Amino acid sequence: MKPRFLTLAFVLLFGAFAPIAATAEAPTFTVGWSVYAGWNPYFYMQKSGILKKWADKYGIVIKVQRFDYAASLDSFVAKNIDACTMTNMEALDMPAAAGVDSTAIIVGDYSNGNDAVLVRSNLTFASLPGKPIMLVQKTVSEYLLERGMVLNGQQSQLSKLRLINTSDSDIVAAFLNNKSNEAVVTWKPLVSQIAADKSVRSIFDSSKIPGEILDLLVVRTDILNTPDGQKFAKAITGAWYETIQQVASGQPAALKYSAAASADSVDSYKEQLKTTALFVTPKSAVDFTAGPDLQKKMDLVRQFCFTHALLGQGIKSVDDVAIAYPNGAIQGKKDRVRLRFNVAYMQAAEQGKL
Repeated sequence: MKPRFLTLAFVLLFGAFAPIAATAEAPTFTVGWSVYAGWNPYFYMQKSGILKKWADKYGIVIKVQRFDYAASLDSFVAKNIDACTMTNMEALDMPAAAGVDSTAIIVGDYSNGNDAVLVRSNLTFASLPGKPIMLVQKTVSEYLLERGMVLNGQQSQLSKLRLINTSDSDIVAAFLNNKSNEAVVTWKPLVSQIAADKSVRSIFDSSKIPGEILDLLVVRTDILNTPDGQKFAKAITGAWYETIQQVASGQPAALKYSAAASADSVDSYKEQLKTTALFVTPKSAVDFTAGPDLQKKMDLVRQFCFTHALLGQGIKSVDDVAIAYPNGAIQGKKDRVRLRFNVAYMQAAEQGKL
């Protein structure tokens, strides 16, 4: 939060006895978002006036700013923005790993087929070891690949995988233009572009691991612990549910602007939404976040991050970066909590108390 204050001014025209006033501008908060089916609605939220309506209700200003994904995380870690859209994995391996205590206040959706392992030449998981596999390393793509290997009986072969780190901006052309590339892991809309090649098929996607790749809105905990920060959390949560319900119900303006956020057609955006498991109602998000399965799924993610040295320098145990859950449970050391799941604001939305 960066409240800005107007300078005190003496109105000399009215003499020494004129009243002197100081007017504080409304506290201002910035949310970073990046292109993804479940996050594009932030663009519509701003364009439609929904965001301003909810911010005005709480006497604050909320800005939403589009970033490339990695840049948004860097800005959040640097404390240049107050909240950011990110996956559960990046919440651990970026802010939490950097020692920034953060809280997920909105669990928006999980990838339910948006991320996929695609192959040529009828490859299977058993034949992947030794083959070049194109992906963005140390992201949910690598996580998805490893989960596919494990669930298909190939855990002992993980060390034999040959990963080719490829940026998301290059991966479609690099894979399609070179037929010797036989395996790629990426996310939509890139998956759809690659799968349009009839020689390519999917052998695994995120629908096989529901709830493991989560899409969150994360706020710095130090901000959330202030009165103005709580107003922000209430306003953005209220705006989110009004927005996402319009998107899910197919309102034309909501779909048009959410698609435009990533320069997609409405039809393309609708196709992406089909493999995005949106928690459209606050109750569905609360039930998932407060339910028993989240801790099990997060344990898989944190173990992956630790195994791949993504939890920060000097981390000797997976428990050195701990996670706190709504029921009070903590995974890891109690004095090392860096990521928190808070359902209070989603519950307030569910109860009509925002």
